[in-house]
Amino acid sequence: MKRIDLNADIAEGFPYDEALLKLLSSANIACGLHAGNAVEMHKAVKFAKENNVRIGAHPSFPDRENFGRTAMQLAPQALMAYLRYQLGALKAIADAQGIAISYVKPHGALYNQAAKDTALSQLIVRTIQQFNPQLKLMGLAGSLMLRVAEEEGLATISEVFADRHYMPDGSLVPRNQPNAMVESDEEAITQVLQMVMEEKVRAIDGSFVPVKADSICLHGDNEHSLLFAQRIVAELQKHHIVITA
Repeated sequence: MKRIDLNADIAEGFPYDEALLKLLSSANIACGLHAGNAVEMHKAVKFAKENNVRIGAHPSFPDRENFGRTAMQLAPQALMAYLRYQLGALKAIADAQGIAISYVKPHGALYNQAAKDTALSQLIVRTIQQFNPQLKLMGLAGSLMLRVAEEEGLATISEVFADRHYMPDGSLVPRNQPNAMVESDEEAITQVLQMVMEEKVRAIDGSFVPVKADSICLHGDNEHSLLFAQRIVAELQKHHIVITA
């Protein structure tokens, strides 16, 4: 029987977190540097615990002005400090509620840069290992960041996206390109089922790219996203695919 994890970014200041957490098996909790704050983090951890949802830290570059989507080149010690700050903040809030962090998923530009940058990937992996070597690293399926993590002995979670188009090399189409997003719910559902059941995804040039799908990223920043998440859950259940972390 096929199994898949469903994750979404939580505690970013949108009003659908509680409803979304009734559908997810994993929650990527923003740690305050690209969005959210301590109160949002506390509420997200509370909702996740109530719904038996696994939690992960969702750290970013220090870039609230652009929602963490600006490419940055920070000094290694500076970036390591920002990462430790965010992981420590979430751990303190989670510890107080008796729930453990299970993984780390970098956000936005940090995620995309690390997918292709060996030095950045190594820094992220080292920081996680120093913080808690039992944590897993969630990243883009087939990416350099996950290969680096595996080489360094850090467990990984291969992530695929329901609503993003793919390049022929398996990377995501950049958001500044007009065809970056999958606009049709039907196309997104077809893409999800193909990734989970056939372990491949159609790239923008029509070719098929092999993918390992451990977790599907859904978005929940508007009402349509929530309705789409409900449709995805229904389709997975219809095809007897178990949703579990």
